[in-house]
Amino acid sequence: MRIVSLVPSITETLFDFGLTADEVVGRTKFCIHPANLVKNVQIIGGTKNLNIEKIKSLNPDLIIANKEENEKLQVEELMTDFKVWVTDISTLEDNHQFISELGKHLDKKELAQNFNERIAHIFNIKTNPLPQKIAYLIWKNPYMTVGDDTFINEVLENIGGENLFKDRKRYPEVTVEELKNADQVFLSSEPFPFQQKHIDELQKELPVKQMILVDGEAFSWFGTHLLQVEDYLRELSKKLA
Repeated sequence: MRIVSLVPSITETLFDFGLTADEVVGRTKFCIHPANLVKNVQIIGGTKNLNIEKIKSLNPDLIIANKEENEKLQVEELMTDFKVWVTDISTLEDNHQFISELGKHLDKKELAQNFNERIAHIFNIKTNPLPQKIAYLIWKNPYMTVGDDTFINEVLENIGGENLFKDRKRYPEVTVEELKNADQVFLSSEPFPFQQKHIDELQKELPVKQMILVDGEAFSWFGTHLLQVEDYLRELSKKLA
């Protein structure tokens, strides 16, 4: 089977299932894991600006896209010529189903079950009786956070935190004034690359708030990537306890 992946976490998951560069024939420029394998795969643009003609030239048997990551019109254009699987993952249960379905597609059901059992074990964490309220920032100018219908929210709440903005949807803009209600502020490494200088800047307006730079991939990359960040998530959970 010749597969084109339009999402970084899907590309990584395909290789974790044991596929080779002869099977994963196309990937986006943001597909960086595993580095030793993706370097041998054709780049077909970015997640939001696909090179349709290059994808067509690869003549894939299957294209795997994502409802949130990819542009609807581009995906629909590909559907006219190819089999396209559009994933939609905002919860850990969605992720479980995705891995199971992928296992069926690849005839690797037992491996898929193993991955799902190991991921479930990661989140076998006792819920904090009084969870800290977390403001998770993904963007600056304006500041943007995550609502309760996102995968980031799902991971955050399953390691024992409480999303301060769980009453919102998608990726709303927030003010510094609203951040004052958080116990902790998480500044993500992606999509905006927050750094220590941004913490220093924000602390001038929120002097008493604890702020942490967090690995954006650990919170937003679905699929098997969660297995790569198990220790990181568990350590972060301890800090929230």
